[in-house]
Amino acid sequence: MRTWMAVLLLAACSSDPAPNADRPSEPDQNDPSFTVQGAKSWYLIGDGVTPDEDTMTVMITAPAHTSFVDAYVGDHKPVRMHAQDGGFAMQVSIADITGDTDVVFSANGSSSAFASVPFHRSSPYYVLVSTDYDFSDPSDSATQSMDLLHANHPGLRITHFWAPYTYTDPMVTAQRADQLTQWILKQKTMFNDEIGLHIHPYCNFVQDAGVTCITNASDVNADGNDLSGYTIRLEVYQRDPMATLLQHAFDIFQTHGLGHPQTFRAGGWTADLNTFLALNDKGFIADTSALNWARIEEWQGHNIYDWTMAHWSAINDTSQPYMPTTTDVLGAAGTPLNMLEVPDNGVMIDYVTTMEMTGIFDANWDPGKALAKPKTLMMGFHPSDQFAFRDYARVNDSLKYIDMHLASKDLGPVVYTTLSDVTPVFETH
Repeated sequence: MRTWMAVLLLAACSSDPAPNADRPSEPDQNDPSFTVQGAKSWYLIGDGVTPDEDTMTVMITAPAHTSFVDAYVGDHKPVRMHAQDGGFAMQVSIADITGDTDVVFSANGSSSAFASVPFHRSSPYYVLVSTDYDFSDPSDSATQSMDLLHANHPGLRITHFWAPYTYTDPMVTAQRADQLTQWILKQKTMFNDEIGLHIHPYCNFVQDAGVTCITNASDVNADGNDLSGYTIRLEVYQRDPMATLLQHAFDIFQTHGLGHPQTFRAGGWTADLNTFLALNDKGFIADTSALNWARIEEWQGHNIYDWTMAHWSAINDTSQPYMPTTTDVLGAAGTPLNMLEVPDNGVMIDYVTTMEMTGIFDANWDPGKALAKPKTLMMGFHPSDQFAFRDYARVNDSLKYIDMHLASKDLGPVVYTTLSDVTPVFETH
């Protein structure tokens, strides 16, 4: 008896007509008597760092009179959804879809769809938030403000370009240095932040490394002198002395349990070819000293503006990662280094308003459209009392705008990441 019932059920199923080859017309509005669940608005294309979202899963609750439901995913052939208690379900591959499209659903072979669900399959838009520790003690107000950023923006990850001179400045006590060390380690363990390296050639650090401190190449002071070394262009340290400074930073980080930094930004963005060669010699995998120089117009009339304009002439709002070479920091010609350059296209919040920052964000992505290949926005700030009291609101408001497009919330292709984590993506693009 059960065998005959199974045959009858199979016959009933096979009597349903095959799906119409022609896509049904889209509805003016979705029929509320059908409930569509599971379909996402944004599916990300995997790149070895971001997982590939190549499967669409949909469940539909349908009215009692519904015999079958067909789904038309992009330009794929129609799919007959599987009947289940209370409705229908499907799980289909969208691995070959790139761009902006939709899926429409029809019931009982109708030439009119009862629902249309737009979706995008996009490469990620990586947002990197970075910090340049220009000062040996960033202040409690700055660290508290960064804690607040993490609290207000779940999923945020920060690339901290940490300062080795925290541990060589005689004004920073051992107790205070330990407090700062414990704080930055907490950022790494709690939020998966990155500890990179930032160097302004302060004399206390340079001399501690056994290198002669240069004090007559300031990128800010009109007479070119800075006895502290803070504003001295890093490019005046040639390949070998620069490698010595990097090694000393490694040793300091190791002593304080900070790990081995893999990424770098030069103080004042003043890295030249010798800097890059030294970074390459020391195994750095990425740098972000290439500056969107036009955005620091506040420094017009100072060496820093003229130097960065000449040195990073090709870098602008939409500059994307590239491989510098043994002969060219801009990567136009020569043998590529084993190091990625991720341009600082969003500059530092010191120099741009929230509106300007969101404008740079939009310049690299047409909101609402899928990306054909990965993109980056590198933005940042200087942790200090000034950040806490003036610049925090700019960063926070910029991140509020960016949060409106997060992939983790199915709002867009945006993924927060760090410089070392994003590097493998662009070594192959």
